[in-house]
Amino acid sequence: MDDKEEQLLILSTFVRLGVVVWAGFIISLNYIEIPGLGKQTPKDITFPASIFTGALATFGLQQGNNGNSKEKKKE
Repeated sequence: MDDKEEQLLILSTFVRLGVVVWAGFIISLNYIEIPGLGKQTPKDITFPASIFTGALATFGLQQGNNGNSKEKKKE
């Protein structure tokens, strides 16, 4: 592998990881009550959640099925 290609691969991994951390932080802020700011109303986190899911998918992680699906396979 060329040195420049390896550097780009490492850089892209860090960028994706940064996006995951950023989106996770924004989602977490929705559920954390910060002292001194008073009562906070929940915000719409649809955009950060979709970015979080998409960034995790680039690492090969995907949502699992917990077995509660309506259509179960017949044996």
